[in-house]
Amino acid sequence: MLKRLVIGRAMRSEELGGTLLPKRIALPVFASDPLSSVAYATQEILLVLTLGGLAYLHFTPWIAAAVVALMTVVVLSYRQVVRAYPSGGGSYEVASTNIGPSAGLVVAASLLVDYVMTVAVSVASGVDNIISAMPSLVDYRVPIALAFVVVLTAMNLRGVRESGRLFAAPTYLFIGGVLIMVGTGLFRYLLGDAPVAESAAYGVAPVPGDANLAGLAMVMLVLRAFSSGCTALTGVEAISNGVPAFRKPKSRNAATTMAAMGLVAVTMFAGVTTLAIVAKVHITDDACRLTGLAGECGSYTQRTVIAQIAASVFGGESSVGFYFIQAATALVLILAANTAFNGFPLLASILAQDRYLPRQLHNRGDRLAFSNGILALAIVAGLLLWAYQAEVTSLIHLYILGVFTSFTLSQTGMIRHWNRELRTETVAAVRRRHRTARVINATGALVTGLVLVVVLATKFTQGAWLAVLAAGVLWLLMRGVRRHYDTTAAELAVTGLHGEMSPPSRVLAIVLVSTLHKPTLRALAFAHAFRPDHLEALTVAVDRRQATELQRQWEDFGIQVPLKVLDSPYREITKSVVEYVRSVRRESPRDVVAVFIPEYVVGHWWEAPLHNQSALWLKNRLLFTPGVMVISVPWQLASSARANRSTPRAPGSVRRGEPTHKSEADSAHG
Repeated sequence: MLKRLVIGRAMRSEELGGTLLPKRIALPVFASDPLSSVAYATQEILLVLTLGGLAYLHFTPWIAAAVVALMTVVVLSYRQVVRAYPSGGGSYEVASTNIGPSAGLVVAASLLVDYVMTVAVSVASGVDNIISAMPSLVDYRVPIALAFVVVLTAMNLRGVRESGRLFAAPTYLFIGGVLIMVGTGLFRYLLGDAPVAESAAYGVAPVPGDANLAGLAMVMLVLRAFSSGCTALTGVEAISNGVPAFRKPKSRNAATTMAAMGLVAVTMFAGVTTLAIVAKVHITDDACRLTGLAGECGSYTQRTVIAQIAASVFGGESSVGFYFIQAATALVLILAANTAFNGFPLLASILAQDRYLPRQLHNRGDRLAFSNGILALAIVAGLLLWAYQAEVTSLIHLYILGVFTSFTLSQTGMIRHWNRELRTETVAAVRRRHRTARVINATGALVTGLVLVVVLATKFTQGAWLAVLAAGVLWLLMRGVRRHYDTTAAELAVTGLHGEMSPPSRVLAIVLVSTLHKPTLRALAFAHAFRPDHLEALTVAVDRRQATELQRQWEDFGIQVPLKVLDSPYREITKSVVEYVRSVRRESPRDVVAVFIPEYVVGHWWEAPLHNQSALWLKNRLLFTPGVMVISVPWQLASSARANRSTPRAPGSVRRGEPTHKSEADSAHG
């Protein structure tokens, strides 16, 4: 079976403990996004600064230093979250508990949008690096990106542990490759043989209006470059959402993994940015702004920053080192989406448990992964890649806004958490630790709040308004879902047994008939077994000759059940039956009407459309009528019996995941 081939054998619920992750696997599973962002964070800084030509590239090291400081603060802050809230709610739980449900929903909506963007940006950036190594693939950008989303989806449906094992090697190869590249490049620089990028000889023509900026305009350009560089922080919070997936002791292992992730990410980002400055990498949003090109700018494909650095360090684009870095970078960028494939379903599951999302998102699939959340993420991210043609530059403007919203609110919530703890704690040593943690979280809240303002100010008109709109719509939808669940729960709550358990005065049974055959007789026999107070058969005379023939057969066979024929000059079956049933209810409002509908059960999916579907409409309409019970009486066709025997099984067992294709209407109405 294709499902088993792709996903693997189904796992028992008791096997959930075997899917928990050790730290060495958890690092690539939950931290591949912030680690892989090294491949494009520096590039995003340079792309913004070169809007004004080469004059503003001297701001690069200062912007990089600010990003490093910010990442350090955020990692330290989230280590406090992991220790204080090990249940896996992360920023959502912190904000909900300490600020309020509305703030928690803001965090949740922002993170869900950002997880979708993580998949889209990571896959698109990975495809960019593949095209840097093989420019002939540029016309196949979107199909390649969508194919990678399909592969990631299939692997994650196999379970967190299995996908983690598969993705661990590329992540560690990328880390090792980048560190070797950084070490080699800096060693050459110290020896006086600094690497030189292929674009170092090109000039950059500034965008009209962005040359010779001064004052507030220059500050805004630098802040915009900083906000673009903050993409290096995306995915940092994923570990706090995934604490339940760690082995025990969960909090300690998650905090250790987060510290390791922060140290490695900071080292790689600082190293790549330093080499980009040393090698004089020049990159623009439009190749036609590069000056000094030998040919037509329209046919020139710019290589990514990390590709140019690798070529300059290892001796050109034909070197083994260059192809290794490109392959490792492309692979890890695509696998960075795995952070979202783990974070999104976990968060969606918690939201579903809290009744803010459909409950199906809380269900685990055959491999104990949250399959519905994985599929939802893949579909939305795929649509986004298709709509934006898998262009990183277009997608990046929608990115990171949600991350800093969750950062700011969660750190503010942690300040309240520590204040509450300090009001009850009396041990001096513990109080000192709480105060230190509060200072860390207060610093994190202040810094990330300022960055959120910067990101909003610099990216809103560039496309970030779409992310804000999506998060706002999602926030409203989640509140609506919760309101519906709360209303339904209140309506269904049992307040007493007297009214709910009292039997109806009578049971009136109606068997729907289109023709006299075996399914009709089974439905009549089944209705008799209920011993109703009144039983009758009902048919609709769409064709008067057929109705007359049915009445004749009914009398010839001597069936002792009265057959009522409804006239339908406009050939409307559903409306005629529904109006008749409602009229019976109006005459006897204290009675229950049981409607029996014979139906076929077919064995193949392609057989279902071959049978009339009118009973499906009948069921849907009748279910909205109070006091009416709709009962399906199945008749298994030979094809369903053959399909049932096609796979051996133990007596009384049910084949897992096997679909049963039913025509909802065949025998009762044609």
